[in-house]
Amino acid sequence: MAFPMPEREDGQDGRDDDAETYSARLSTRQRALFAVVAAVALLSMGFVAFSGFWTDHLWYRSVGYGSVFHTALWTRVGLFAVFGGVMAAAVGANAYLAHRMRPPVGAMSPEEQGIDRYRMGIAPFRVWLVVVVSALVGLIAGASAAGQWRVWLAYANAVPFGTRDPQFGLDASFYTFDLPWYRFVLSFGFAVVVLSLVSAALTHYLYGGLRVTSPGARATAAATGHLSVLLGLFVSLKAAAYWLDRYGLAVKSSGFRTTAGWTGLRYVDANAYLPAKTILFCIAVICALLFFATLWRRTWSLPVLAFGLMVLSAVLIGGLYPAIVQKFQVQPDQAVKEAPYLRRNITATRAAYGLTGVRVSPLPAAPKTSGAKLRADADSTADVTLLDPDVAAPDFRQAQQAGGYYTFTSPLTVDRYPVDGREQPTVLGLRELKLSGVPEDNWTNEHFTYTHGYGVVAADADSTTDAGAPLLTERDVPPTGALGSYEPRIYYGQDTTQYSIVGGGAKEVDYADGGGEKSTRYAGVGGVSLADTFTRAAYAVQTGDPQILYSAAIGPASRILYDRTPQQRVQAVAPWLTVDGTPYPAVVDGRIQWIVDGYTTSDDYPYSSRTTLGTGAAGRQVNYARDAVKATVDAYDGTVRLYQWDTRDPVLKTWMRAFPHTVLPKKDIPPALTAHLRYPQDLFTTQRALLTRYHVTDAAAFASGSEEWRVPADPTGAGSAAEAPQYQSITLPGDTSRTWQLTSGFTSTGRQNVSAFLAVDSDATSAAYGTMRLLELPTGDAVPGPRATQTDFTADPAVAGRLAELRKGGSRVEFGDQQAIPMDGGVLYVEPVYTAGPGAGPPALKLVLASYGTGRPAFGSTLDQALDGLFGSTSAPEPPPAASGAAADATAVRRALADAQRDFDAGQKAMRSGDWTAYGKAQQALNDALRRASDAEKRQAAATGDR
Repeated sequence: MAFPMPEREDGQDGRDDDAETYSARLSTRQRALFAVVAAVALLSMGFVAFSGFWTDHLWYRSVGYGSVFHTALWTRVGLFAVFGGVMAAAVGANAYLAHRMRPPVGAMSPEEQGIDRYRMGIAPFRVWLVVVVSALVGLIAGASAAGQWRVWLAYANAVPFGTRDPQFGLDASFYTFDLPWYRFVLSFGFAVVVLSLVSAALTHYLYGGLRVTSPGARATAAATGHLSVLLGLFVSLKAAAYWLDRYGLAVKSSGFRTTAGWTGLRYVDANAYLPAKTILFCIAVICALLFFATLWRRTWSLPVLAFGLMVLSAVLIGGLYPAIVQKFQVQPDQAVKEAPYLRRNITATRAAYGLTGVRVSPLPAAPKTSGAKLRADADSTADVTLLDPDVAAPDFRQAQQAGGYYTFTSPLTVDRYPVDGREQPTVLGLRELKLSGVPEDNWTNEHFTYTHGYGVVAADADSTTDAGAPLLTERDVPPTGALGSYEPRIYYGQDTTQYSIVGGGAKEVDYADGGGEKSTRYAGVGGVSLADTFTRAAYAVQTGDPQILYSAAIGPASRILYDRTPQQRVQAVAPWLTVDGTPYPAVVDGRIQWIVDGYTTSDDYPYSSRTTLGTGAAGRQVNYARDAVKATVDAYDGTVRLYQWDTRDPVLKTWMRAFPHTVLPKKDIPPALTAHLRYPQDLFTTQRALLTRYHVTDAAAFASGSEEWRVPADPTGAGSAAEAPQYQSITLPGDTSRTWQLTSGFTSTGRQNVSAFLAVDSDATSAAYGTMRLLELPTGDAVPGPRATQTDFTADPAVAGRLAELRKGGSRVEFGDQQAIPMDGGVLYVEPVYTAGPGAGPPALKLVLASYGTGRPAFGSTLDQALDGLFGSTSAPEPPPAASGAAADATAVRRALADAQRDFDAGQKAMRSGDWTAYGKAQQALNDALRRASDAEKRQAAATGDR
């Protein structure tokens, strides 16, 4: 039923008033709703931004490196405030000055009448416009400056190198620490002046101080003075840039023919660019003074003329003149002209990469040595690695994975562990968590139930079982073997990239146990507590998992573990380090510790050539690198420790001043940890690449490239990838005992012959650690290189026939790492060969290839057989008795077979008891007994004439 509206006195029915009232109410509600939505949105965005800051703070506090977080934070804040404030103040002040200098309003020209509308339109918002624009450019400038916090800290805490460059006599720290900061400040100054000039010019134009098309003067006196000062500042900064460019020549890379590129002054730089920069500096100073002089002369003629002269001089003096010098002075006699500067580059490059201490010596010439002597030397020179860490990972997975949710990362680690009183090369792997194998893939299983890996698996590196499988010295779950008792749970590892929540009500799976699963509950100190709701909300935002906020599985004792790879953790607590790409585990004092090598680097060391650091260290271009820090990450609780290793490195000392109490002194490294430290592979790879050219110290020979070497390509690979360096327990020529060395070889340019052998002492317990030895072969010696040796292996009819037998039935053949061992004036090559069935079975060692010199290669099922075939047996034949040789041989056969039975029984007993060290000894004794039996049978057959 409709009710009539009351009539108004004016005859209206009141509908318009009610509509207006309703609209007003609706408008009020909309405004209120909009305000609420806006407030919620702002609070949400603020919380999202703050949650990142808050979780970072909690993470750094949890690992004990809160000082790193606060130092970096306050440095960023300080740089943001100072540089952002300077930029905003400069832009705003120049706009304000231009407005104050505006001319009085007079008769308007057509041009001024056109812009008057814009002037009137922004007049009510003038102050806010200046404030907003100034704040915006200040924010951008502040953010850019905050990104330079490492540059500032290095500059503010610089430690001198004690080495002066030969051109300017300045310490190397000036180029490494000071010059980058000066360049940033100079570029910031240019930005301030340019933006201030734009701000002032627009304001002057808007308020009549500048005229573009009007007749008469184009600028008022005030505008002329204001803009000329800004232009004078710009040209002054250009003068400073010319002056800094002089020093920049010492760290400038050029395209001279070297492997790494030539860094530093050349002849044309010292004799053309350097004088040109000095002249241009003087011209720029004069030009700047003329711009400043317009404050009194009120004319642009002289400064504009000077500016044009400066531009012309930059083209003629800075560009054309050096080109003429290069063309007519350098190129006709380049070797002589460049020699002094090339010597500087060679000296600096070798110093910057730690190559000055390389001990160069000729490989002793091959003596006239008998086969028996070579055979004996082959046994004593090296522990040959028969278990290739790349190939062994599938064996470990097959035999020791202990559940689909575990895996072994390839390649495995080659380390040393004491066995029966002597260090034994050992291949070691961790049974890490593999989330893709978790049953019933769901949020709870991924983050609460399956949280960690479990246990170490280790095997002898220089021996295998009779079936060619790894001879395990540490195995099974729970772990048993030679490593003793240790905490087996691995919450932090190379493959552990997913966050986990531990320590709450949910139990965590350790391993499968008789059809069930053994559980545990995390009791470590790692991770961040989730006891309060605010922290849970922050992590829900950062992980994108809202279930963290309301899950009932999270209790007061719950902790969240994240950033769990060793590289992530070390890089976070030491952002100034370049982290090696290959961390490796070790069992130290009952804990599994990840060891991470940390490099101090720079790309501004004067005269040193730039190159790429290793293969795993982010592929970064550097021209200075040091093995400066040894870091450890506890696999159970994630504890990170940084130890000073290079006590003389000025770059490390600089960062230790910037972040005090974060790097522990070298004396605090536990002896048990020192036993497992090694020379880093990424650094060695870089040094090896540089030594292909920088082993030459004569400038003329260096420039010609006539003595350049090559890093050999992987002989067993299909591509052109360089052969990986190898850790070996080896006796180098001139030494009396084996040492732990990282080794590689060089081949001649355009040939497949070996030119030199490089080794660096990798035993951190030795005073000789880090000592590099370069053994050079005589130029005339034709010692085959890795690729040529591989060709000899596969081309030999006997080897080819044996490989064909191994491939029968669809089996695949895999070649292990080819090992090169300098010995008796030559190089002994040993290469294991593995076979795997047509299915997915693991590879097993079936063949060992050996080669020495230019003779035919040999092979055998074991290393001893291969060496016996190459050099002859070390066992001298027993002289047969005059009357009863056959009978004596028969007796020797019976005795050897009895010994073999005894050794076999001992091996079986050791295997049942889990004593894998005793099992390995028994297997070696069994092989020796069988070899003696075989030799005796051959003698017996020869004595009786049996063919």
